[in-house]
Amino acid sequence: MTAPAFVEVNVEAGSSGRLDKVLAAASARSRSFVESQIRAGRVFVEGEKMTKTGFMLKPGQRARLLLPPPAPIALEPEPMQLSIIYEDNDMAVVDKPAGLVTHPAAGHASGTLVNGLLARLEGLSGIGGALRPGIVHRLDKDTSGLILVAKSDRAHARLAEDIASRRVRKTYLAVVHGAFREDEGRIDAPVGRHPTDRKRMAVTDGGRNALTLFKQRVTLGRQDGAGVSSLLEVEIITGRTHQIRVHMAWRGHPVLGDPVYGLACDRKGDSRLMLHAWRLGLAHPVTGEPLSLESPVPAEFFQYMEATRSHTN
Repeated sequence: MTAPAFVEVNVEAGSSGRLDKVLAAASARSRSFVESQIRAGRVFVEGEKMTKTGFMLKPGQRARLLLPPPAPIALEPEPMQLSIIYEDNDMAVVDKPAGLVTHPAAGHASGTLVNGLLARLEGLSGIGGALRPGIVHRLDKDTSGLILVAKSDRAHARLAEDIASRRVRKTYLAVVHGAFREDEGRIDAPVGRHPTDRKRMAVTDGGRNALTLFKQRVTLGRQDGAGVSSLLEVEIITGRTHQIRVHMAWRGHPVLGDPVYGLACDRKGDSRLMLHAWRLGLAHPVTGEPLSLESPVPAEFFQYMEATRSHTN
């Protein structure tokens, strides 16, 4: 009989948080799901069963969530061309092209990365649920680049915990409108649902803390002199929905080709979103071996830079 999968969190010194929030982040599950598991007696703090969803974890405490057996996967495998950057018995890293939806959702019942993974990889972790087997984190449809995929429940739980604990380093490339005055900086502003448009995110007082670091690598000027843009190297310390896109737009430098947060010229959808998940740095979820993985820079980035004058910082 297979032992039940679990997610264990050690609250680091100097930090704390609500039990349901901490476990939701570590398990890559919704807060409502974690709350239901707490009420069902499947959560333990320092070995003692805890049924209070609002319990505040103290620095140094350990919490464990016992996950229920995964639901059967009803999705159909769909053969597709996928670029696998790394793969072993426990995990894989996929280079997702722009335009490919990560997992099934409303309006996208098939033709997703998950459908392709089911046809390409064996033994995807079931912790992600019936619609997201193996998916530890996601990228927006129009963002290209590296995605972590778990092939065992043990790997999934550890990767989710490492992401929640900010031990996975995610670095992106982005081309944005305009140029920052500083060559490098940080954007520390909370991100939450837009107050009037629930399909969008925004910098808002009621949002969750979000921290983005950036380095301005190249300043680009169009040949006709009409406009300046910049190539940025961006690291997200937190992983909020649309975080880079929202932060850049809030600072007045929206990502090129962004149909939601971009300038009016980008909302026609004529060009791709110039955002690419470029590098991942992490410890292997089973062996602990340090991994540093990189995706090739998309051709669209080179094409854009060749069509502009560039000034390297």
